[in-house]
Amino acid sequence: MYEKFGQFIDGKWQQAEKKETYDVINPATEEVIGKASKASSIEVQKALKSAEKGLEVWKNTAPWQRAYVLRKIADMMREKKDIIAKWLTLEVGKPLAEAVGEVGGGADIFEWNAEETKRIYGQTQQSRFPDTRVHVYYQPVGVVAALVPWNFPIVLASRKISTALAAGCSVICKPDVITPGAVMELVNICKEAGVPDGVVSLLSGDPAEISNELMESDIIKKVSVTGSTRVGKIILKKAADKVQRVTMELSGHSPFIVCEDVDMNKVADIAITGKFRNNGQVCISPNRFYIQENRKEEFVDAFIERAKKLKIGNGMDKGVDLGPLTTAKRLEEIEKLVETTKKEGAKVLMGGQRPSGFNKGYYYEPTVFDDVKDNFTIMKEEPFGPLVPILTFKTFDEVIERANDNDLGLCSYLYTNSMDKAHIGSEKLESGCVAVNTGVVAIAEAPFGGIKQTGYGREGGSGAIKDYLNVKYTHMGLKI
Repeated sequence: MYEKFGQFIDGKWQQAEKKETYDVINPATEEVIGKASKASSIEVQKALKSAEKGLEVWKNTAPWQRAYVLRKIADMMREKKDIIAKWLTLEVGKPLAEAVGEVGGGADIFEWNAEETKRIYGQTQQSRFPDTRVHVYYQPVGVVAALVPWNFPIVLASRKISTALAAGCSVICKPDVITPGAVMELVNICKEAGVPDGVVSLLSGDPAEISNELMESDIIKKVSVTGSTRVGKIILKKAADKVQRVTMELSGHSPFIVCEDVDMNKVADIAITGKFRNNGQVCISPNRFYIQENRKEEFVDAFIERAKKLKIGNGMDKGVDLGPLTTAKRLEEIEKLVETTKKEGAKVLMGGQRPSGFNKGYYYEPTVFDDVKDNFTIMKEEPFGPLVPILTFKTFDEVIERANDNDLGLCSYLYTNSMDKAHIGSEKLESGCVAVNTGVVAIAEAPFGGIKQTGYGREGGSGAIKDYLNVKYTHMGLKI
């Protein structure tokens, strides 16, 4: 399946010079999907030189022309949504309908940035001197390294590639070895839509080796990374050596706060969708469930009733709600965390094991815990899987304080019909994103990112493009 792709350098697909490959595994069957090309230093250096040339072309391309190309990419993604979605299901394991939704989200991001391309506004300020003028310009930062993780490869590649292109930058994209095909299909669309040679490149292969070599190059001026906090810190240290600009969205551990004044059935519906999307392998997945104590049993009953109806299976099969976890490593880590949570004193209300009837695939049941305490490992370590720890709270001030007692700050969820709690909670919760009475967070038109050890910088919204631009101020005398 990967033979038609390979490494994308200078506008062409090509196999690595050393002819090395690696296996890509279908998490639903544990079978090899195919062998993907593995880049060496030869390809990295070729991509860097190509991107440097591509930058000169693209930064001098008129904004309206850049916008046209980006909009065409969005349109082509929608036309090919079924093809890209199949890649996502085969590589990530998510149900096909969910994969189609991800492709739509990626297309929306390209469409949004197509319009942002036309709106890179400069400034003219009044000078203190009568014979001078003050001008502020925004110019492309340069060649961007886009490091894309495996859980949402299309949405996350779309954020990085489209914003870089909108700003006039060239970009070298490195997909994860777990999910190269989906991103390769996206990069191929970029070529078909008219992106000039060298402006978008793709390097597939060992993440650490490729990332290190890219960041050691003086050609790379900015790095955009989505990944774990551990990996983010490593990249940040490397970027410091070259004073490279960095946008990073790292780990999350989102609190899900349910107050007593809500319709528990509606909240349970939101919780099910949010928690089990991509089998919980989502940076904004609700991970710490705080339910006001006098409504806890009602919420738990409603949640479990719905969770039991989720159909587990191969995402390619009709009617499947919950696919496998994406890797064997992820499955092992989930099993370990479940055992740790039980040993620390939690009670399993549902799940807690691999589902019966599956001889192959990295499947795990939706798992609900009761009797969880704030100091349990699961409350500090991001589960990144279908695990649901339930806790209770008495007062609103108390739960806000407990929700904020975490090093990560990407997203928070709050459900209440009290206007003051909605406003005060959204202001006091320590996270970059807050969802009040909705489960929808990541949308193209809003700034997405976190605080604390979740990183900095934003993707999406009208401000994201600024992270890909240099500010230039000119003080101009009218005559001399």
